[in-house]
Amino acid sequence: MSTQIETPRSPYTRRKTTRSNYELYGWIFMRASGVLLLVLIFGHLFVNLMTGHGVHSIDFAFVGGKWSTPFWQVWDLLMLWLAMFHGTNGVRTIINDYASKDGTRIVLKGLLYLAFAVIVVLGTLVIFTFNPCPPGSPADLLPSFCAA
Repeated sequence: MSTQIETPRSPYTRRKTTRSNYELYGWIFMRASGVLLLVLIFGHLFVNLMTGHGVHSIDFAFVGGKWSTPFWQVWDLLMLWLAMFHGTNGVRTIINDYASKDGTRIVLKGLLYLAFAVIVVLGTLVIFTFNPCPPGSPADLLPSFCAA
């Protein structure tokens, strides 16, 4: 008794090929950004959870104190940007692998890039326009470096 495998419904056709190494660079970027993200995230977690009184000391004053220095602004900005680029590149790869119709692929990637742009712009604005000493705030809620 022999088993016969039916022929596929449609033959495999390659998508339009280009001579660029875009996918190779994307693959290398994912590895490099993953390593750098590990350093950034574990540094962030160590400072926020292990120093001082741990999670109980995280409040508005703690964030205000951190974001009052350019070092922590750049640290958190790098973490935001790298995480967004890394995640967007990963989801882009998944869309390319699983979206079979060109129209679906275009719509999904458009929504992905729109979400990426909105989050990166809003996150960057929050980091650089954050005011740890808002006027009119009660003195007991402000960080110690603010003039009451």
